[in-house]
Amino acid sequence: MKLTLLLVLGAALGWCQAVVVNRDAAAKGPDTQSTVLREDPVTGALELLVTYPAGHVFAPHSHESNERIVLLEGRLLLRHASREEYLNPGGYAFLPKGEVQRLSCVSQTRCVFYVSWDGNPKSNPAQ
Repeated sequence: MKLTLLLVLGAALGWCQAVVVNRDAAAKGPDTQSTVLREDPVTGALELLVTYPAGHVFAPHSHESNERIVLLEGRLLLRHASREEYLNPGGYAFLPKGEVQRLSCVSQTRCVFYVSWDGNPKSNPAQ
């Protein structure tokens, strides 16, 4: 009963709509691009499909909500906490809110990935 009510409420608020986005529609060319897949107006949760050129380095930062990444193309280097790890195509990363992250597209080709935040993805520069 509670799940049905939640689904009905979610549909009424617009968060349970079907979304279909093909990767090639969001990943054309070598430049940085992002396509919003879904945004929850209540929680601020956000899902994107993004493309960054080879060699792109993200400024060190943290987010105000948990972040998830699924890499589709390229190779990402993730430096977080005291660890350094590589993410390869098909790989998944969970980055907790508040943790400083340093990411780089270290492949010779672009990096294309799905990224989502479970709340407001506001980014804060690292100290």
